[in-house]
Amino acid sequence: MSFVLEILAAALIIGGAFFFTVGTLGLIRFTDVRSRLHALTKADNLGLGLVLAGAALWLADWAIAGLMLLCWLFALAGASVSAHVIGGLEADHAAEREPMHHNDAAGSPEAGDDR
Repeated sequence: MSFVLEILAAALIIGGAFFFTVGTLGLIRFTDVRSRLHALTKADNLGLGLVLAGAALWLADWAIAGLMLLCWLFALAGASVSAHVIGGLEADHAAEREPMHHNDAAGSPEAGDDR
């Protein structure tokens, strides 16, 4: 393996680790479920893709690179489907917990708003 490919593989793996870290920080920092899911699914899928691309370059074997690509595609599909299901369940439970109230008087002269 050439020195340039080693540097590129290491850069891809470090970049993937960076996106894993950003996704984890998003999980800690954000407050609602949908924001947390967005941070995790986007950043972690990109991080996994970069780590697997770096590992494929490092190993320099087409069969292993194909398996890594297949693993990444399954992870992409699984993460998006599970995030969709979790988001839908959270929306159903949020609707049961706190129904949305519509204030008919908001923005009207009777409410004290002179717009």
